[in-house]
Amino acid sequence: MRNINSLSNSEFQAIYKSGKSYANKYLVMYVSENPEGKSKLGISVSKKVGNSVVRHRLARLIRETYRLNTHMFNSGLNIIVIARTTAKGKSFAEIESAFMHLCKMHKIAVHI
Repeated sequence: MRNINSLSNSEFQAIYKSGKSYANKYLVMYVSENPEGKSKLGISVSKKVGNSVVRHRLARLIRETYRLNTHMFNSGLNIIVIARTTAKGKSFAEIESAFMHLCKMHKIAVHI
């Protein structure tokens, strides 16, 4: 299993300022170049979405979607995914579809 590199707080702030963002019904995605050449993933799920069980489930679904599809992405990207309140209670297939839709919009996936 590959280790997914995560973003620090200062990296989150820099990506929010300089990154490009797209959104759909369930997720918001910010993407910027990573000068180190490796891809990093950051996930944010607000307390507005639900209690800790709901928030952690959404974070796991997003992380698993990234892990299963990481071979399709360009390398050297910082990606932040923010779950919207509408994502609460959605299935893995719905979250994966929303994630891949945003990847198409950002043109970051190689084989979609």
